[in-house]
Amino acid sequence: MESTLRRAGIARTRLMGILVAASVLVFALTSPPTTAAASQPGPDAFSLQARVGFKSGDDWEPSITSDRFGHTYVLYKHYDVAGGGTCYRCDIHLLVQRSSDDGRTWTAPRAVAPIPTNGGQFDPQIVVDPIDGRTVWVSFLQDDNSRIAVSHSTDFGETWSHATIVSGPNLGFDKDTLAVRGQTVAVAYDDGFSTFASITTDGGKHWSMHTILPGSDAFNVPLSAGGGIDSAGRIFFSFESWDTAHSANGDGPVTLWVVRSADNGAHWTRKVIDVSGAPFPCTDCGFAFLSAQMALRVGPDDTVYLLWNGTAGSTNFAPERIFFARSIDHGQTYSARRQVSTAPVGAEHSFPALAVGRMAGDLRLAWMDTRTGAWQVYYRDSLDGGTHLSSTVRLSGFVPGYDYLTHAGFALPYGDYMQLSIDNDGRTQAAFGEGPSYAGPGNIWVSHQVGE
Repeated sequence: MESTLRRAGIARTRLMGILVAASVLVFALTSPPTTAAASQPGPDAFSLQARVGFKSGDDWEPSITSDRFGHTYVLYKHYDVAGGGTCYRCDIHLLVQRSSDDGRTWTAPRAVAPIPTNGGQFDPQIVVDPIDGRTVWVSFLQDDNSRIAVSHSTDFGETWSHATIVSGPNLGFDKDTLAVRGQTVAVAYDDGFSTFASITTDGGKHWSMHTILPGSDAFNVPLSAGGGIDSAGRIFFSFESWDTAHSANGDGPVTLWVVRSADNGAHWTRKVIDVSGAPFPCTDCGFAFLSAQMALRVGPDDTVYLLWNGTAGSTNFAPERIFFARSIDHGQTYSARRQVSTAPVGAEHSFPALAVGRMAGDLRLAWMDTRTGAWQVYYRDSLDGGTHLSSTVRLSGFVPGYDYLTHAGFALPYGDYMQLSIDNDGRTQAAFGEGPSYAGPGNIWVSHQVGE
């Protein structure tokens, strides 16, 4: 009852703010707003960012999820740092931390799947089944051969099933993305040319591997980014691909696209959503580090939501914006892209993240941008599926003791992506990486929604 009342109170407060400001919060269809400052209203304020992982840093790729029993989980990749005081073999196995008090405190890091490995585990993804609200699924790359592994827990992360390799005999896979709904679990990934999905429809007892698009049809260097499964079992994944033939650095143009399967992976259809120019310059960064990428989530009413960063036109190396679109016809068509950031023109945007609640239209959005002259994490939410948005809230904040943090923000996004989840009380939980440079070492930070 308390959780229900708290969720209702948050929803009412957010709705009042949306109704009062509706006239200025409707999406801009042309040029973006030029408001530079971000507001932090009481009911939508967030806790000061707190570190998970290790003080020494070099923590990558945070993935976050929440169950219906009061737990939030953060899964990430850690690389040992000399003198960092990290645990034995922590740099080999992915680590998970759990909060049981709305994100205020976290357990110590522990291996989520401590199976033998010949090179480590990478690219973590963690998702709670939205049907039972309890079963926690993880996927990741296993070993230097980058096979796709999956495991799950039904006791709030205390124990995990034996990690199952769900990819075929091919090696060298990359960038898994995980989608779960009841007995159906799907993982998308690529081998640098073709795209694939491994799918189970019986809760992990049996898996099948499917080619989504062969290399000749998958553009070039495709990476999966977001996924979801609707109530009819339709599976959705978003991808971005780089046209390496037109760039010496292999970073643009970038095509953003969504695939859909209505028959458990046997057949797929593709829809191109946008084409971005090459990403904003990033000194000594990894491959296309600030490049366009697309988050995808499916709401409880089967609305498909997309959020991505990209250039407004086809100009290479221009500052990127944040765009939103949705589909209300099961992915057959999508609305025109709309900008959602209130940052002034010229601010660079990256690392989009989405979460959907259990009520139709409950939508949470976040990204990083440079409106302050440094990087910060920003957030908006909606109760009507994105038609109207709340004021912009800053999630990130200054914490002393880290050279890359100032009151203006942090030096560079860290760890390839960030994620959001919604906990049992209807509060947004966020996990994001910040660092001094691409090489780091950087840290993973969490922040949670506070208020009545």
